[in-house]
Amino acid sequence: MNIDEFKNEVEKLGIIVTEEEINKLERYCELLKEWNEKINLTTITDKKQVFLKHFYDSLTIVKMIDLNKVDSLCDLGTGAGFPGIVLKIFFPNLNLTLVDALNKRINFLEIVINELYLKNVTLIHDRAEEYGKNNRECFDVITARALSSFPILLEYGIPLLKVNGHLIAMRGLNDSNDGINALKTLDSKIINVLEFELPFEKSQRTLIDVIKLGKTSMKYPRRYAEIKKKSL
Repeated sequence: MNIDEFKNEVEKLGIIVTEEEINKLERYCELLKEWNEKINLTTITDKKQVFLKHFYDSLTIVKMIDLNKVDSLCDLGTGAGFPGIVLKIFFPNLNLTLVDALNKRINFLEIVINELYLKNVTLIHDRAEEYGKNNRECFDVITARALSSFPILLEYGIPLLKVNGHLIAMRGLNDSNDGINALKTLDSKIINVLEFELPFEKSQRTLIDVIKLGKTSMKYPRRYAEIKKKSL
């Protein structure tokens, strides 16, 4: 996906792409390649593939939710900053929190934030379940891109959400049926599932929109050892 193709496809999502945003993405791509030689951030470093599989893919979340109307968003297991950083570039209104368990990735993201002059971004070095214990019901939206199994993701994310907030799970294949028991336990429900293909290379993607219906029991999230032993 070259720059013109990226612009065209993103505009089909209802987003007008500016030169400033393209400049930020190109710098982001440069930093990704540079830092990927030092730490393992991604297996995808070719510019056209980065624009398709990281940048465009991150923006597909707008198929599910209007981010112009969102205040606080937390990206769990953000890794190299997807989708969080890309969303922030196009939706500067977001108060963004990025959570990752690896400090090397947090150091990379700090460089990206400074280089791209992004404001109102908070970096958290912590495991998702530990962060959820002490930051309950803080966010309007939780995002996570291919993080863990769907039931485990629900246990990580739902406690962080305000009541009536949304968890948008960005998956490969549709595994929403795996979370039936977790949804019931965490007083939440799926309100939309969207399956589609990325343009050009046609790989499968699924967006799952989960709404939180009531306050989460203090039992959740459990300790990592308990979650790993038996998911909800």
